[in-house]
Amino acid sequence: MNTSAIIIGGGIGGLFTGAFISKNGIKVTVLEKNGIIGGGLQCFRRKDKIFETGMHVMGGFEEGGSLSKICKYLGILDTLKIHHIDGQCMDEIRYEKTQEVFKIPSGKEAFIEKMSEYFPHESEGIRKYVDEIYRLTEEVPLFYLKEEPRGIVIHSDEFIWPADKLISHFISDEKLQEILAYLNPLYGGVEGHTPAYIHALINVLYINGASRFIDGSQQLADALKCVINAHGGDVIPNCEVTRIEVTDKKVNFVETSKGEKFIGDWYISSIHPIEMIKMVPQGTFLKGFITRLNEIPNSYSAFSLFIDLKPHTLPYIDHTCYYMEDFGAMWTQDKFDGKNWPQGFMYMTPPDSNQGEFATRLLVHCIMSYEQVKKWENTTVGHRGKSYNEWKADCVNKILDKLGNVFPGFQKMIADVYAASPLTIRDYYHTKEGAIFGYRKDCENLIFSQLPVYTKVKNLLLTGQNINLHGICGVPLTAINTSEAILGTNTIVNQINYAQKN
Repeated sequence: MNTSAIIIGGGIGGLFTGAFISKNGIKVTVLEKNGIIGGGLQCFRRKDKIFETGMHVMGGFEEGGSLSKICKYLGILDTLKIHHIDGQCMDEIRYEKTQEVFKIPSGKEAFIEKMSEYFPHESEGIRKYVDEIYRLTEEVPLFYLKEEPRGIVIHSDEFIWPADKLISHFISDEKLQEILAYLNPLYGGVEGHTPAYIHALINVLYINGASRFIDGSQQLADALKCVINAHGGDVIPNCEVTRIEVTDKKVNFVETSKGEKFIGDWYISSIHPIEMIKMVPQGTFLKGFITRLNEIPNSYSAFSLFIDLKPHTLPYIDHTCYYMEDFGAMWTQDKFDGKNWPQGFMYMTPPDSNQGEFATRLLVHCIMSYEQVKKWENTTVGHRGKSYNEWKADCVNKILDKLGNVFPGFQKMIADVYAASPLTIRDYYHTKEGAIFGYRKDCENLIFSQLPVYTKVKNLLLTGQNINLHGICGVPLTAINTSEAILGTNTIVNQINYAQKN
């Protein structure tokens, strides 16, 4: 196949799409604005320690999982250093006010059994709820790497219920309703808006098994780059596309900030659609489409801490932890109250090679609305001013105080603390309003909040977390959709399944 493709953006979506199509004979060139490729896979180093910026915990890497199959097909699975979390406790939810701790196991039956142990009066509803979320995932064949059906797909009514309605339909205990929504920080759950199928896909993904990267998630980006390179392609960092030249509804070339031009048969945008629109000539897309892109709500952002721990102070924790101040705030963590924030956060100790008894780092992830940093949105990294620095330091101290409730004497365990606000995420990931999950999927207007991989420009396709599904599993699945827009429906899916059998 004497075909070439230029991919704008070297994040997860761009790299997976590039790997898929390059393996199928297309000459790929990936152009990445940042000096480091990977998007949410990016890591940074401080004092020889690796800190992940986004991909802290993963689903789909267990034996037979979708990501395990995809990476085996690409020939990179055995190169990745992956730690599978103990199934007896993959997650822990702590409620500070009541001092209650709930340990969540992996495995469908183990999950049902443990939840029923905590809430015996809801045992029948728990089984029905779990059966239902598994059933909903079957309505997304790609989730199981099954062939896409031909023609119009009709979903059940429950598929687009709000996630909170789905939970309450089976569960009456308000505490349990909240606990079953504990993974909100992993998919941007919003009460009354997040579709039930999103909730189902993410929860089933992690119930089936959770994993972590050993020594950071950057290794996956580097492995995907190697796939592209091995098939004659190239991944170029520090290469910012600033212009997409379009005539007669066809891209002719893209141009970078350095004046370089790249020409291909296909062009794939893996950046936020709003950023892509700014690069094309006026009139390329209808005003109504542009208005729609600007009006789709973005998911919320986050405030994160990257804590360098002193040696031999904090024991390594082999599961992800969720801290909640009290019941009643699971769906409102992005609502900022200076006095009471944060109401909750996720924290974990990522594993190193030859992980011992003690952790070397602690990562903390707090949901936060972009509105909290909007007053500084016209500033740049390192030049945000005194008021921003004071606000940021105050946020750091509030989180550290809460961590002190979990780990007495925690301040003495800290060697250094690095923090990132929604502005940091916006500027490093180049996402609108620092949205950590791209566009928000809204069951009240699902068509409005979903974008196809195709555009009105004949040879311009879309990929990435703003298109279809997000996250470490969703984005590669969307990359399959994008790749098959070039190669043909079910081409990649069938190749993946063939590779798994052989």
